[in-house]
Amino acid sequence: MTGENVNPIPNLLTGVRLVFGVVIFVLLAGMAGGIPFLNAQSDMLFGMQRWSVYVFIIAALTDLFDGILARRLHAESQLGAILDPIADKILVCGTILGVFAIHSGDPWFALPAAFILFREFAVSALRETAAAKGVKVPVSFLGKVKTTIQLVALGVLLFADAWSAFGLQPDGSTAVLMTGYALVWIAAIISLWTGIAYFIAAWKDL
Repeated sequence: MTGENVNPIPNLLTGVRLVFGVVIFVLLAGMAGGIPFLNAQSDMLFGMQRWSVYVFIIAALTDLFDGILARRLHAESQLGAILDPIADKILVCGTILGVFAIHSGDPWFALPAAFILFREFAVSALRETAAAKGVKVPVSFLGKVKTTIQLVALGVLLFADAWSAFGLQPDGSTAVLMTGYALVWIAAIISLWTGIAYFIAAWKDL
């Protein structure tokens, strides 16, 4: 269906993801000292770390369930098609910027994070240009895989940063952090690959 008189639940979930993407960035920026007049210390810092994980998990799950519900409820809509990629980008890019504020200068994160951000902006510009000429650039299956790996990678990194906040023994934090870094690199490679594929596919019609 493309009409707007449809079950609102899928679009509400997408809206939650969009808002939570901003909330996560604010939490992470606050932990990094990037919020004016906010000096998070001790228990408050641990609380923000835990909530960043909780909010991110909920937001990531909405990315799974809004699509499933839209298909099962026959609630696909123009609004959902517009909001869904925007919500994905705000969640991913907002979390990346927040994590970067915490891991500033860390090449294991900064370089792949930059690749992901550059790709997202480039593909968004491509879609806008293509739409102006009546050309669609649909999301590929590998593009959906890319988003999933990005979310898993960022979730692992957030959990690694909140390790002490959950009262866990420090022995395993390094392994979790390295796993998060590895997943971010994988996500960056797939992001670049799919980005190039989108440009090649659209080049023929532009």
